[in-house]
Amino acid sequence: MPHDVTVNGTRHSLDLPGETPLLWVLRDELGLTGTKYGCGVAACGACTVLVAGEAVRACALPLADVWDEVTTIEGFGTPEALAPLQAAWVRHQAAQCGYCQPGQILQAAALLAENPTPDDAAINAAMSGNLCRCGTYPAIRAAIHDAAAAMSEA
Repeated sequence: MPHDVTVNGTRHSLDLPGETPLLWVLRDELGLTGTKYGCGVAACGACTVLVAGEAVRACALPLADVWDEVTTIEGFGTPEALAPLQAAWVRHQAAQCGYCQPGQILQAAALLAENPTPDDAAINAAMSGNLCRCGTYPAIRAAIHDAAAAMSEA
């Protein structure tokens, strides 16, 4: 059965089973490999994308349940025009291996859309489902504060 989905502003009509996880649609069908496979059970956050601005785990979201536009890390900014969160990530050197960072950034984007001036407790709560094996949590928290300040000045 065909399923229509809009990803990063482009509409796609896909002839795939509705139970196909969005993660595999993004990576295998659309070639958007920025979204990473981590655990496959929505527990690590590596596959976090935005659907209508809401952070969701793409590994556990069936294609048939995608209700609005999907934004992946590829649609979140460009090397020439970084999103404020991406620029803050660079300034604070939040990435080490980088594997989890697309999911971390999109989870942080959802947080800042809901709470533009989060304190440490709000950041910790919102980011608690996104795991980083390198342990860059202090840099991630600092980058979120930095981006929040930059976004409030814009």
